[in-house]
Amino acid sequence: MSDYGLTHIALPVKSIDLSIAFYAKFANMEVVHRRGGVAWVSNRTRPFAIVLMQSDEEVSPLRPEAHIGIALRSKEDVDSLFETARSEGLVVREPDQYPSPIGYWGYIRDPDGHTLELSYGQKVEFAVHNGGV
Repeated sequence: MSDYGLTHIALPVKSIDLSIAFYAKFANMEVVHRRGGVAWVSNRTRPFAIVLMQSDEEVSPLRPEAHIGIALRSKEDVDSLFETARSEGLVVREPDQYPSPIGYWGYIRDPDGHTLELSYGQKVEFAVHNGGV
């Protein structure tokens, strides 16, 4: 089957290796393709990748309102990763519980200042497959 629909988001980064390590640690992603200063990282749960593109130019990061969302298996997983992020000074917004369909979520910052949302209990799949929540 060929790819169809949303397949990737591309992010400019200053250090491809720092970014690969960040997305491995906080989003359980691994390199699925790499060529020169470009690496595709995925958690292999669906045909979607973040394309990290090394750039010598100034990186304009995604800010909290523009973010990448990663769903985790439990609230405890969110809290555990936030404990690590806190110790590394990466927290943008502490996790908090919101009513359905939003769930439990918070923001951290990657090495280039792009925003990553870590969440548990969001109802994206239900909304997409059932026409709304």
